Order: sequence, then C-alpha cells, then structure tokens
Amino acid sequence: MNRNRRVVVTGMGVLAPNGNTVKEFADAIFSGKSGIGPITRFDPSKLKIKIAAEVKYFKPDDYMPIAIVRKTDRFAQLGIAASRMAIADAQLSQEINGLSEAAVVIGSGLGGQNFHEEQIHAFIEFGANGVATSTIPRIAPNAVSAYIAIQNKIKGPNQVISTACSSGAQAIGEAFHKVRNGEVDIAVTGGVEAAISIVNVALYQAMLVLGTSVTGNIEDASRPFDATRNGFVMGEGAACLILEELNRAIERHAPIHAEIIGFGSNCGAYHMVAPDPTGEDAKEAMNVALRDANLSYKDVDYVSAHGTSTKLNDVVETRAVKALMGKHAYNVPISSIKSMIGHTIGASGAIQAIACCVSLERDGLPPTMHLNNLDPECDLDYVPNKARTKKTNIILSNSFGFGSNNAVLIFKKFNG
Repeated sequence: MNRNRRVVVTGMGVLAPNGNTVKEFADAIFSGKSGIGPITRFDPSKLKIKIAAEVKYFKPDDYMPIAIVRKTDRFAQLGIAASRMAIADAQLSQEINGLSEAAVVIGSGLGGQNFHEEQIHAFIEFGANGVATSTIPRIAPNAVSAYIAIQNKIKGPNQVISTACSSGAQAIGEAFHKVRNGEVDIAVTGGVEAAISIVNVALYQAMLVLGTSVTGNIEDASRPFDATRNGFVMGEGAACLILEELNRAIERHAPIHAEIIGFGSNCGAYHMVAPDPTGEDAKEAMNVALRDANLSYKDVDYVSAHGTSTKLNDVVETRAVKALMGKHAYNVPISSIKSMIGHTIGASGAIQAIACCVSLERDGLPPTMHLNNLDPECDLDYVPNKARTKKTNIILSNSFGFGSNNAVLIFKKFNG
C-alpha cells in the first residue's frame, strides 16, 4: 500500500432536497433550510406517511441527451447529473474522456426502484406483453456507474457498492484507496438514491422507521438526537466527488476543495436492521479510519453524524463517539444534516461528504435542526438549530447501514 500518494477532492456535484447545486446546498445547510415537505411524486392518500424530502425542479435533460433520459431510472439520472456537475467543477470535462486510469465507484442501496415498481404494476395490469424491454438494464444498480462511464468514455474500473445506508461513504472510501494505492489517478465517486415511490414508502412505513412531526410543522419530522424523535424522513438525492492524486491535480491547476486522508469500514455482524446497542462496531470503524489517517481522536475537530432521527441509531452513535473519545467527546461538535434533507439512504454518506468539504472551505459547522428537547442519552454538543463558525482542520464523517455495515471517512482542510 502506497500511503505517500495524497488524494484531494477536485470536483463536487450534488442534487439534494434543499439544493440542486453545491452552492445552493451549502447555503441551505448553513442557514437551516429544510427540503422536507408533502409528497408530490405520487398520491400518498393510502399511506399514513405523507411527507418526504424530494429533489425539486430536477430536469434530467439539462444534464444528458433525451435518449439517455428515456433509457434510465430516476436514480441513474440523478447520479449522471451529479457526476456531470463534479466533472465540470474539476475542470475535467475534456480531459477525462477515454481515460483508462480513471475509476467510477458509486454507492446505491436500492438501484432502479421507481421503474421496477412501475413495471410490476404494468405486469399485473397488462401481463407479460405490457412490460418494457428496457427494464433490466434500467433497474440494474450498476446502470448509474455504467452510464457515467459511457457518457464520459471512462475506461478504468467501474463498480457500484450496495451496503444500504453506508453505500455512498463506502464507495468514496473504496475510490480513495484506489487512488492512494496507485490503481488509478482519478475517481468519479459518490452515492445516489431515488427511493420515494408509493410501495417503497409503504415498506419503510411497515418497518416503523419513518418519523412524523409532533408540532404540526412538517419540517421538524426529522429531529436527530431530540427526545421526541420517532423516525427518519425518506429522502432522495445524489452527490459525486472527483478524487485525484495531488501532484496530478497541481500539475493541471485544478481547484482543490479538501483532502481525504482516512477510511474505515467494518460489519458489526449483529442484526440486519438494528444497530448493536453497545456501539462497539461503530467505534471500531472510527478507529480504523483514524489509524488509516495516522491520527488520534484528539485531532478530530468535528463529527458529521449519521444521525438518522431514529430512537436506536442516535443513542448508539452517541455511545460510540463517547467510547472512542472518552471525556474529550464533550469538546467535539457533532451534527446531522439529515435534520434538513431526511435520510437519502445510499446517497447519504456522499451528500455528507459534500457537506464536510464545504464546512472545511467555509470554516463553519451545519446545525442539527429541530433539536429542542435533548434526549438525556444524547448529551453531546450537537450544534442545535444554528450554524456555527469554527475553523476546522479534521472532520470525521459517519455512515451506518442495515446489516451492521459501517463506513467512516476523514476529511482534512487542504493547506498545500
């Protein structure tokens, strides 16, 4: 393993429930703007849950030819769009074409859920002759990474990683290691999810994991670490980063947003849905990331929390951070952007990664919104309800997924 190669973020693109560009998204999370609202993608009258965090005003043909739009599910369209933004931001739009030393690594928990659901309805109503011939390539999870490669003629390693809610962070971590280890010089990486469909929301509703408001204000249905929290809000979105070997980035005078210096992942092997209540596996994943970065927990300036707003997750994450840092945990701010964008499943770790990069660039911390009644078991500094100005050098970002999958990324301010 060649740990001497430094890896920097030279491009970013995001489509989130509260912003369709990096600037819109960054302005929103620092001002506490929520993307949660009534479901408009379908008629939710048959459901108890009628709210979600939708990506709004998205026009896929602004980012890709209409022929590609007609062949792809919404999840792939979001991912392709985010990748186009990131490639443009990195000033690679011409240079990346045909590169064999570039990789595409994308995370997605559910793949082409929307079109798959539509085709099941079509089969029930019209029989086998009623389904689309393009269904299989359209719903395949690797449709997003394949089309990113096809659109940009990227001929290096190409893969989709699916580890539920940690998929986006896992993909970025794997891409980071590919660049650091010298397998490739550039990676297009991130996460994507478009899971707001009537059946999918019904399925999550049946698991009793979706939250509701206690005040009548829809936006506060997602309130991580609050004593009244009762579940997460289903979200959708996509985020892509361009990771690049530092010397290559410097040679072409690329913009550099941040540096990635560590990644850790593991499986707690505890339960398919519930986290290990001790938080030992999450603690160890953070430890692995810190060792990978040659850091101590005392070097961490801020923790970007997984913070889903479920009863179990928020307590377990708090326990894990305290188990890692001891009393020092009370000196380290921690907050969850899911309070504003809901839970975007496989995209969540990648959208968090964008938030980490802009936090380093802006010397600020996004708040945990709607945190008005702190859970006694969640007793850390969660940056409640208002962004904070703070110079940060090291950010640790947590992503935990179904199946006891944990992925932790460490970002560093780029100082040359």
